[in-house]
Formats: sequence, structure tokens, C-alpha cells
Amino acid sequence: MGVTRHADIAIIGAGPAGIFTALGLLGHNSSASIVIVEKGLPIERRHCPKLKVGHCVGCEPCRITTGFSGAGAFSDGKLSLSHEVGGDLPQLIGADLAQQTIDRVDKVYLSFGADEHVEGLGNEIEVRDIRRRAIQAGLQLVDCPIRHLGTEKAQEIYALIEDYLIESGVEILFESECVDVIVENGTCVGVEVRFDGEDATIMAERVVVATGRRGADWLEKLCTRHGIGHAPGPVDVGVRVELRNEVMERVNDVLYESKLIGYPNPFRNKVRTFCQNPGGFVSQENYDGGLAVVNGHSYKQHKSPNTNLAILCSHNFREPFNQPIEYAQKIGELVNMLGAGHILVQRFGDILDGKRTWPEELARSNVRPTLPDAVAGDITSALPYRTMTSIIAFMQAVDKAIPGFASHETLLYAPELKFYSNRVSMDERFTTNVENLFCLGDSSGWTRGLMMASVMGFLMGERLATEE
Repeated sequence: MGVTRHADIAIIGAGPAGIFTALGLLGHNSSASIVIVEKGLPIERRHCPKLKVGHCVGCEPCRITTGFSGAGAFSDGKLSLSHEVGGDLPQLIGADLAQQTIDRVDKVYLSFGADEHVEGLGNEIEVRDIRRRAIQAGLQLVDCPIRHLGTEKAQEIYALIEDYLIESGVEILFESECVDVIVENGTCVGVEVRFDGEDATIMAERVVVATGRRGADWLEKLCTRHGIGHAPGPVDVGVRVELRNEVMERVNDVLYESKLIGYPNPFRNKVRTFCQNPGGFVSQENYDGGLAVVNGHSYKQHKSPNTNLAILCSHNFREPFNQPIEYAQKIGELVNMLGAGHILVQRFGDILDGKRTWPEELARSNVRPTLPDAVAGDITSALPYRTMTSIIAFMQAVDKAIPGFASHETLLYAPELKFYSNRVSMDERFTTNVENLFCLGDSSGWTRGLMMASVMGFLMGERLATEE
């Protein structure tokens, strides 16, 4: 049967949403007993072996995507300071409350040592010129102030937060997997976990599920099993682009992160840029089942000669299809198959020429890959025609706003996938149809990224504190 434990509040996942749920509770002097169940490692043990050995060794679970602070925070650590960026949470709680809470959460990050400098402020004349060029290319520019923590600084900040939570009495069970939630007569009363090699039960008054993008598929299955209201949403499939800093220099200096949105012909799917990393590095994330997905990050001090960013094509599905996460996973598996388990990389010019890229061609290019074990090949053999056609048209439009963006040597890595397509049905107080069960962050389908997940968690913690 295993051990049975008791807590007032059980939080599943120690990513930004879970962390800030605990911080919101503590900020209101809550006396509740809090247990956080985290599949990965504490922040001080989250070191990717690839930095030493030069290639992915297949850690299980992946140390980049799993552990204290979650995936996005560890890989780069950018705080978007506008409610217009980061998902659809403002539609649920209102734009004013979303922005007010962003400002409060930002102060929490500053109190733990975040850099006071904000990227993307000022330079109104330069921003207007970039916007004009984007409009002429048929694109929308969303300029958003960014507080860049940086990969190494984010680790320091989250280490301080981890220590603070533990010192404040929050119990964090690392290397622990939540197997299921316990629902009795429409009410969640606890969770089943696997901790220290043994099965255990945590009975709790409130259960908060905040498993991040990595846990989106798990949460979707959980919703189906227990009748938790949810609906499939869009899924993002795309590539990570890498090009020389010289091409992106003006945009990097003026905006740091340019968010461009377009609806290119012939399909009119929404295509957008995401997670821009000036002087950054392309990285690999591993998901359950061995799926390798590309991402990117940037340090505060250590810089490369390149900028990388994602280009994501959103796909919306209608009845009878209701498995968008599995759809994206299958695409990723195809790309991984072509790369023998590695990330694929291809030059943009080779895509237009209808040929694969060869390793020797990368070796003599101006743009040298910052992901050393990426395999040169042909990503168009795996990505769907609709996705690839939309990405090509979008890149050519961006090239009009940022000359050189769609040059022959620009690198495209695949697969870039975002698993937040399951949207849990809830009201503005995050109440689901299962009493005492709350679903937050990217896995809930309502947020996309570090800041909005933190905001959702912070509000959740404060509301739980006021209900004591």
C-alpha cells in the first residue's frame, strides 16, 4: 500500500507556476503545510553532462527540462513584462489584473537578485522604423520589455528561491513522480506519488497541478481519466533559426527580442517568432520516450557570434481529431529518425534548392552551428508540407523587415515543438469542475512562458491563502 502522508496543499511540479504558488501562500503568511512533488533534481544538481562530454547522454529525466525552476527558466530566463505576451491568461482574469500581477511578480524576481536593467525600453524612433518595415512585409511587431535573467543568473536566482522555500517550511520531494490524483465523488483529496523507489499517498486539502510543457501530455491523459473539463487547443510546430549576430544587430540592440507575427499565404496559419537569444546557443531537450526537441538559451556573460530564435506555426484541429499533442510528437519522432536520434539542421538555401545539407557545407559557412552534435540533413523530409510552406513564406517576409534573415546560410534546426495544446476548463479563480483541484501554467494551456506561469501561480497562492 505504501506510506500515507498528509498536507494542506500538494503542488505537482516545481516549475515557475508551482514555485510561485508557494511564494504567493508564504507572502500572505499562510500557515498551510505545503508539499511540492518534483520529478527532477534540485537546482544545484541540474547540470547537463553535455557541457563536459560534448553530446547528449540521455539523462532520465532530462536535466534541462526537469527539476527545480522547470524548463524555460533553466534554459534562458527571460521575463516578458507585458500582458500582451505569454498566452491567454489575460482573457481569463482580465488584462488589468494580469499586468498588475506581472509588475508584482517582477518585484519578487528583483528581490531575489534579478538584473534591474530592462531590455527593449526607449529607442522609440528605431522601434517605429522596425515596425514600419514589418508592416510593409505584412507582419505585426509586438514590442515587449524583457528582463533577461540569463541562464547562469537564473540558476542563482532560483537557488535562492529554493532555499527560501525550504527555510520557510515548504517540503520539496525531489526525484518524485506523481502517478495520479485521487478523486472521490467529484472532489480531489490527494495524489499518488512514487518517491524514493516506493509508492506513497499524499492526502491534501488542495491539489495544484503545474507540470509545465513537459507534463502537458500527462495532464491531458489525467483529464480524460478523471473527467476534468478540457479541450484540445492549437499546437505549435516549427524550427529554431540560427544566424549571425551582424544580421540581427539592430533588432537585438533596440528590442533584444523581436516578436513578429504573420499569416502567410497560402494557408494563412499563424506563424510567429518566439524565444530570441542574442549571442545565444541552440540546445537540445529530451522528453519522455526519448523524443529530442530543439530549444535555445543565452547567458549574461558567455556569448556566441550567433542569434537564435524559434519560428512556430500554429495548427488548429477540429472534430473528430482531438490529439494535437500526439500529432506533434509523431512529427518530432520522424525528424529524430532522420537524425538518428539527434536534432536535424539544414541551411535555408538548401531547402529552397531542394537538397539536403552536408556536414562539410556547414564547416565552410559563415554561420557555424552552436549545437555541436546536430546532424546535417533534410528537415523537409519530416515536417508537414503545410508547416514548411508557411515557415518559408514567413521567413521571406521577415527578410524584408530584417535584411539577411532568409539568407542561404541561415540555419534551421528541427523539431521545435511546444506542448501546451490541452486547455483545462476553469473560471477566473482557476476553479475546475473537480473540487479542490487546480491546474496552472503551460500544461494548463493558459500560459506560455516564464512570466505568465509565475503570475498564474502567484495569484493561485494568494487565493488559496485567503480561503484558509
